Parts: sequence; C-alpha cells; structure tokens
Amino acid sequence: MAQAVRWGILGAANFAREQMAPAIHAARGADLVALATSDPAKAAGFQAFQPRLRVHPDYDALLADPEIDAVYIPLPNHLHIEWALRAIAAGKHVLVEKPLAMTADAFDAVIAARDASGLVVAEAYMIVHHPQFIRARDLVQGGAIGRLCHVDAAFSYNNADAPDNIRNRPETGGGGLPDIGVYTFGAARFVSGEDPLRVPYADIRFENGVDVFAQVAARFPSFTYGAVVSMRMFNRQEVVFQGDAGLLKLTCPFNANVHDLAQITIETAGGQVRTERFPTANHYVHQVENFCAAVRDGAPYPCPLEFSRGTQAMIDMVFAAAGKGGAQ
Repeated sequence: MAQAVRWGILGAANFAREQMAPAIHAARGADLVALATSDPAKAAGFQAFQPRLRVHPDYDALLADPEIDAVYIPLPNHLHIEWALRAIAAGKHVLVEKPLAMTADAFDAVIAARDASGLVVAEAYMIVHHPQFIRARDLVQGGAIGRLCHVDAAFSYNNADAPDNIRNRPETGGGGLPDIGVYTFGAARFVSGEDPLRVPYADIRFENGVDVFAQVAARFPSFTYGAVVSMRMFNRQEVVFQGDAGLLKLTCPFNANVHDLAQITIETAGGQVRTERFPTANHYVHQVENFCAAVRDGAPYPCPLEFSRGTQAMIDMVFAAAGKGGAQ
C-alpha cells in the first residue's frame, strides 16, 4: 500500500480547524501531521481530533520539516501567492485556499513554479469535487435539458456585524467577489465547459474599500448568465441551468449539507420532475483524496490552476465592466 501523503497546515484559521483539517484527517491516503501556529490555544482545537499533531512555531519551520509532503494554506487572501511560492520552493505540494490571487495575471508565477518543480499545486476550489456538480455537468453537457440557454446564480450572506473579519478588510484581500463570486462564476464555467466572452453589465457596491454587493450579466458562447453576490444580504445559494427542453436547479451548491441539503432538481416537458440528493458527500474530503491521488499516482487533478485562473479572469472582467480595477 502506498504511503499516505503527510500534510501540514500553515496557520490555525477557523475554517481550517472546522473543515479542512478534519477533512485531511478523514481522507483516505492522507495523514495530518503538523500545524504552524505560535498560539498553543489555537493548536489545541486541532489536537482535539489529532492528538499526535506536531506544532511548529512559525510557517518557515513547518516548510523546513522533512516529514511533510504537502501543505494546506488557509491564510488571508493577500498572503496566498507569497506562501504558495515559498512552499513550492521548499519542495512541498501545495493546496492553497481560494482565491489564490487577486488578479488572473498573478496566477502565472505560481503556474510557472508548479511546472518547473513538478509538484502538485492547486487552489482549494472544493465544489468541483462534489458529486452534485459532477452530475450536473454530465446532465447539462449530455443534453438532459436540451440546449443550454441561460444560467442564474446567487450566493449571499450577511457579515455586516463583523467589520474586523478579513472579508471586510481591503488590506487582506477582502470582498464578496473574491470570497464567493468564485463559486457563482466557477459553477457556470465548470458545468458548461465554457468561458465568458464578455461582461456587458456589472453593478458593484463597495463599503470600506471592499465589494459587498455585485449584480452581474455575462455572455458565454452558447448562453447568457446572471448572478448576484453579496455579503450584506440574507443567506441564499442556488444555481439554475435553463435549457430549451428543461431546467436543472442545484440546491445548496456551495455549502453542501450545511446551508441545506445538496440536491439536483430536473424539470422537463410534460411536468416531469425528478430530484437527486447527495446527503453524505463531503466535498472537502473528496478534494483531499483527489489531491493525494494526484501526488501519489499522478492522477489528473479535477481543478488545475488553469481552471482557477479562468474564474479569476472572469472576476477581473466584472470589476472592469463596473469601472473598477478590484477592491476600492
């Protein structure tokens, strides 16, 4: 049996403790062995489910650990490129939280470092690993709803009462489009297999230098697209793919089985409606297992950096359409 991929985590982020560290611990072919944090209290939350976890006092010490094969980077957005490149230079495979970069061009240095090193380097874009999205892609591209005509996407939550949250701070790469726009845009790209031709309309509202609301219209080669992304609205997440012979709706596509049950509803002619549910799938675990398979066996990784760069390019197009170059 192949040796498990040994993982370290740079930083004791809440999301890492609540989602990704347990996923690495649970994933087949993965072994969570180390964490970098200077705060013992934060380390305790990880050691509660992985008692043998080694704790390094800083990020460089973890990268120097010869018993770590791969690192997961959940740092604030503005630090992703720096520490991804440093991890690659240290000879580690890298899974870095989205968005990897704040502009599409910034991906290029990481792609070049990946290619030169031969390491597996990817953005932690988990939804494409979920069977809900894989099934939706197969249905849409297989003609289950006829010719795809239009896609609607919505993702919103309200964190107005948390001004110190990194998503509300421009200096840490905050904003709704970097945080959740990647999901509404990437979902359409993944399922359809297409990239946008243009973004004729984007209305963006800023607070304290970060985007908190965006309404977007885009044109893809074979369909039109509309989305709403907000950090100032009540919780909502949904994606609808509308064809000329049917409609496919994804319930809870982004926080599967947390916000709601992950399911697909398909409506076709004659009032035919069927629903497919995915109550047990954990996209974080699937993501880690797919990453480990790429490291150990050279298996194709479902979300290469080139795909993630394409989603960031669409975010860049949205800011440009609104007359903004990014966070203001």
